[in-house]
Amino acid sequence: MKETDRLRRFLFEQAAIRGAVVHLDATWKAIHEKSNYPPVVAQELAQFLSASALLSSMLKFDGSMILQVQGDGQIPLLVMEAVSDGSFRGLAHWRGEVEPGNLEALFGSGRLVITIDRENVRERYQGIVELKGENLAQALQQYMMQSEQLETFLWLSSDLQQTAGLLIQKMPGAHDEDQDAWNRVTQLANTISDEELLNLSAEEILHRLFHEDDIRLYDAEPLSFRCTCTRERVTNMLKTLGPDEVHSILEEQGSVSVDCQFCNQHYEFDKVDAELIFAAADGQPSVPPTKH
Repeated sequence: MKETDRLRRFLFEQAAIRGAVVHLDATWKAIHEKSNYPPVVAQELAQFLSASALLSSMLKFDGSMILQVQGDGQIPLLVMEAVSDGSFRGLAHWRGEVEPGNLEALFGSGRLVITIDRENVRERYQGIVELKGENLAQALQQYMMQSEQLETFLWLSSDLQQTAGLLIQKMPGAHDEDQDAWNRVTQLANTISDEELLNLSAEEILHRLFHEDDIRLYDAEPLSFRCTCTRERVTNMLKTLGPDEVHSILEEQGSVSVDCQFCNQHYEFDKVDAELIFAAADGQPSVPPTKH
């Protein structure tokens, strides 16, 4: 039986190849229900979630990894953030009624951006490549080869209820005595069907594909949805706008309203809240903002 909202990493004992299998349902539903995504957009975002979980599992870091697709097509933006504690949040923007199609038909001319933000490290790492391939899996494979020089294969599948994925990757800096190992493993992995990927457990998938290989399967890692927005973060954002801009919005609208695009949480600030925010910014004594 498959483990939901879990990721299982694995390692080939006799080859310099590693991988991971992921199944997500409650995590995906929590992201999906925040916006009324058209089915085609939902499918792309779900697969982006699986890809984010798989790629971030190959990294050893404390912080976050952000995947973005930016284009000029029917879907101009996909964003997925993976945090090292196993939490995720994501969103998509779209135009009109989105029709099914390949990568170019959906995203137009675009680029793939991966940003890694490590805790206690001032400078972010960012890689940007042109968006190429027939689908998101191929685009991410090309990114890993072009930007990271890591041969990687991804298989992604999703429906409105769940999303799943399989990743196979050559170990960085390692060389196999068996020159055919990589080709054999990827050809076997390529026989996986969408139905199997969505409905079989990690053990069943690996047995189905690689029963003749000696594989070390690691313990399941729990995954979940979590948004990092807070009233404090929104307050800091208002500080960056400055008192003139905030007071202008207050004069025009009576309050400052901010909605988080990831979780739809609503934040509202009135004139008293604004005075307290900028009084605190000026170093003057203040009291906690009023609650509404």
